[in-house]
Amino acid sequence: MKESHTGSKLSEYNRIMKENEDFYRDAAKALGLSESVFWILYTLRTGYAAVQSEICACIHQPKQTVSSALKKMETDGYIELTCGDDRRSKRILLTEKGDALCEKTVDKIIGIECAALEGLSEEELEQFLSLFRRFTDLLKKGRGVKGAWR
Repeated sequence: MKESHTGSKLSEYNRIMKENEDFYRDAAKALGLSESVFWILYTLRTGYAAVQSEICACIHQPKQTVSSALKKMETDGYIELTCGDDRRSKRILLTEKGDALCEKTVDKIIGIECAALEGLSEEELEQFLSLFRRFTDLLKKGRGVKGAWR
């Protein structure tokens, strides 16, 4: 590793990432939601996913974690499961009660995120997204290095 990338730069990166994670964890808690429910509602609200496998991929959570949260959300009347494209998949739809919950919770966070993104110039935003994607791709590439997880 290059000397200039060790120490303070790595520490700063980790501090920023943990601060970002804390923002969402604290938001979910303050809004009275588990992190799983928060991210499922967020994903449904932003239109990124409509079936369980897509939600798992979007929020990077195990199928069992998502399944348990979805069952509770369905029991509580926040979502409805309908037939999907095949027999094995079920589409997840927000109910009226689920829409109301989103308005009181994840919609507020999405608004904060939009305002934060609007605080960046178009050039800054493009650069931020490009660099963050590149860094994430490099991390994933490093995962394949022999013995990286050992």
